[in-house]
Amino acid sequence: MSDIVLAPHAAPVAVPVGELLPWAVFGGLLLLAIYFVGAEQGATSLFPGMYVHEFLHDGRHLLGFPCH
Repeated sequence: MSDIVLAPHAAPVAVPVGELLPWAVFGGLLLLAIYFVGAEQGATSLFPGMYVHEFLHDGRHLLGFPCH
């Protein structure tokens, strides 16, 4: 018997920035939306007052984020 192990050889593929940029923007906007819906209140608030919280209140409960 021989001790030769055959493994597939995978070469890295270059991903152009033009194809990556829309996904990076989408991911950033998604994280920003999750922050505003899920955490924009109290100690983590970026804006003073409850304006953002009240604007997103029903969507917050619809998505399962507790707020009170």
